[in-house]
Amino acid sequence: MFVECLANLPPTIDRFVPAPSAGDRAAWHCLPADVRNALMARGESQGDTTFPPLPASAYMDFRRNGDRARFEAIYLTRRRTLNAAVMAECVAHDGRFLDLVIDGIFALCEESGWQLPAHNTLVRDTPTTILPDVDTPVLDLFACETGAQLAVIDHLLGAELDAVSPLIRARIRREINARIFTPYLGRHFWWMGHGDEPMCNWTVWCTQNVLLATMTGDYPPDLRRQVVIKAAEGLDAFLKDYADDGCCEEGAQYYRHAGLCLFNAMDILNSVTGGAFAAATRSDKIRNIAEYIVNIHARGAYYFNFADCSPLAGQAGAREYLFGLAVGSDRLADFAAADWATSTDRDLPDEINLYYRLQSAFATERIAAHRPAAPQAQKDIHYPSVGLFVLRDATFDLAVKAGDNGDSHGHADAGSLILFKNGAPLLIDVGVETYTAKTFSAARHEIWTIRAAYHNLPLFGGAEEGYGAAYGARDVVFAPGERESRVSMDLAGAFPPAAGVTTARRTVRFVKGEHIEIEDVRSPSGPATLHLMLARCPEIAAGELILPGLGTIEVEGGGAATVEAIAISDPRLRLAWPETLYRVAIPFEDRILVRIGK
Repeated sequence: MFVECLANLPPTIDRFVPAPSAGDRAAWHCLPADVRNALMARGESQGDTTFPPLPASAYMDFRRNGDRARFEAIYLTRRRTLNAAVMAECVAHDGRFLDLVIDGIFALCEESGWQLPAHNTLVRDTPTTILPDVDTPVLDLFACETGAQLAVIDHLLGAELDAVSPLIRARIRREINARIFTPYLGRHFWWMGHGDEPMCNWTVWCTQNVLLATMTGDYPPDLRRQVVIKAAEGLDAFLKDYADDGCCEEGAQYYRHAGLCLFNAMDILNSVTGGAFAAATRSDKIRNIAEYIVNIHARGAYYFNFADCSPLAGQAGAREYLFGLAVGSDRLADFAAADWATSTDRDLPDEINLYYRLQSAFATERIAAHRPAAPQAQKDIHYPSVGLFVLRDATFDLAVKAGDNGDSHGHADAGSLILFKNGAPLLIDVGVETYTAKTFSAARHEIWTIRAAYHNLPLFGGAEEGYGAAYGARDVVFAPGERESRVSMDLAGAFPPAAGVTTARRTVRFVKGEHIEIEDVRSPSGPATLHLMLARCPEIAAGELILPGLGTIEVEGGGAATVEAIAISDPRLRLAWPETLYRVAIPFEDRILVRIGK
């Protein structure tokens, strides 16, 4: 798709302007007062901040004990502090934040490596090196982010930095050349794509930021053209693994690193080439990718969070809004504007990508002036590429996964479901704990939140679903209807032979305005256990689970239910869930039916 558009390249590749420079006082003064005040307050809150040291021992944590948190906390703090100082200086333009900006620039430039310890390898799925090699930069997500951040600062405050010393911008460009341009054009990294090798969000996330680093600066025309060509090849490598239905198999949070980075990459390419890639922007596939986030939204702050996603996947804002406008999607633009209107952190204080903060600031008035169309009832959605079904009525928001267990960032959860009632979590997907070395190792499937036993699924003979693409649902039937929708599948193929099942038919019936039924039938008959994951402690009665404030879950064909309380202390999980979650286990032999009424 993008490589085909290379035939439209103009003789000259223009520079990309991410936002007005600080010297354009009219533009910065025209920002809404609340935006300017928020940016100033964030800068002033830094006080006498210094950039914390980033010790080699923290880098070595990952190889020594799998811990990512210590290093990443310092690394990200440096970048957030720098962004706060930059944005405040652009608003104030009086030099009071400039020393902090310069300190931050040199702090980043003097880091031995911009890549995270967890990504410090040149070859995919190979052991990382304990320390960065300064002679062999690794282009990972955050190295590319850092290059883009420094390039955007160079653009915003170039004249102001030169007034202090030309050596500052010279240092920025030296580091970008050595750490971004040279490896990008001179070496093949796995995320650039090769044949049928599967890609993920890395491809567009890195590509977007390489484009920002290159196109924002005053670099030779030949370099710009080389980067544009390679970026187009990378975007096509990314799209080959995206089905035409536009579903992001990595989940709602990763849409913001996949779909939205794709949008920014396209926008930059079109901007610097006079619209040479406009045909790609207008494609149905790109529009479907854009609207995924609307379809996967449940209600309120909640999203359907299969894979490593949190149910609180973050509010939509400027990037979603601009993506909607670019592809002509009123649904996405309306959704983003409505979500943005309720946001309390529109200046994105925790964002390390400086360009996103600029997009948010300079799109504020446009989003605020947006007048959405009258809301329309959501239709049932089917994403055949991953076997995902989303069904709704006035009370319930239900998602059923009938795919396999080999999705990127996926869990052993074929056949599982997520249910919200009146906007409150009822049957939940826990998500994933804070990332460690184990999260992306061969032992990933051992992590409790990833195992089938901690999803809304049956176990047969004590055996759980297998992990990987070889394990999944088969014979999937979807029968949508105005009054009733039904999803049915055989889960026997998701289990290893030790489960002892020939067929394991799961049927989900959604009678709109009334109730939802989940039926599991196994053959041959034998010991089985249905697990249900809940965020509220149920009261157990004869044939019922009573959920305070949410009603009852009726059970037919099951034995006595037991409830296990699971303490939640992991910081990532605690952002979304209370300190205790609950796993209900209900034994059965050949058939069990669960009914949830309105």
